[in-house]
Parts: sequence; structure tokens; C-alpha cells
Amino acid sequence: MTPLPGIGVRKDFALRNGQRVGVINHRDGEVELIVSRSDDPDACVASVPLTVDESATLGNLLGTPQLVAQLAEEHKDLPGINTKQLPILDGSPYDGRTLGDTEIRTRTGVSVVAVMRAGQVEPSPGPDFTFTAGDLLVAVGTAEGLAATVKVLKNG
Repeated sequence: MTPLPGIGVRKDFALRNGQRVGVINHRDGEVELIVSRSDDPDACVASVPLTVDESATLGNLLGTPQLVAQLAEEHKDLPGINTKQLPILDGSPYDGRTLGDTEIRTRTGVSVVAVMRAGQVEPSPGPDFTFTAGDLLVAVGTAEGLAATVKVLKNG
């Protein structure tokens, strides 16, 4: 983490090729994705301004696959158990409603083991956890149960 006086905070890391990829969180709330040159980490090669929603979506895209891969690895010796990420899309009947409202466990036998939101993991959400569009649910169950859960989240 590098403080940027008058601007905000820069967080970045080095890639194998020496380039640095990072995020600048501006004091005014703006977020910027950056790529720096390999020979000069202070020289920015590319910069992409992101809205709060866009940065949350990017966080979910980057964070959820690792969580799903870890759970899939842990369940690999359990035949018939699958792990899948399921989005709460704009227009979902469960946007703004709780996990309990979905009755997913009762209706499909699937367990929601985590929810990714804005790059943060909410492990073991309870029935009172309220969904919002953009959330990614990490669910564990049979292939049939997961397919049924997709339909529930889409259609109610």
C-alpha cells in the first residue's frame, strides 16, 4: 500500500513480467485500475477509471473463481457434489430479498456457502442475508439441484 498525498492510496503487485497491476482508491471515492511499466513502476501504461459498481463487479469476478476452485478441490473426492457460482442478476426476483425468501435449501437441496459482494466474502450467510444485484452466490449441491437453483434465482 502506497499513500498518494492529496490523491488517495495505491495498492499494487508485480506480475511475472515485471509490470505492476494495481488500484488507486482516490480520496473522492473514485477507483482507478492501473498497469505500470516494468522498468518504472511509477510510469502508468494504462489506466481505467471504474465506478463503485464496476469495481465491485471486478472484485467478484476475481475473488469468486478462487473460492469456487478451492471448494471444488475440497469436494473432488465426493462423487455427485458440485460447487458453482450463481449470480443475482438485475431484475432477479430476489434482488433486495433474503436468502430465506428463496427457500433454496428446501426447494433444491443446494446449500449457499458464501456470497461475494464488492470483492468481499460473506461466509455462511444466514436466512436473513439480503441479496442485491451483482452478488455472486457460491453454492454446493448436486448438478440437478444447482440447475434448479439457477431457475429459482431467475424465475422465483
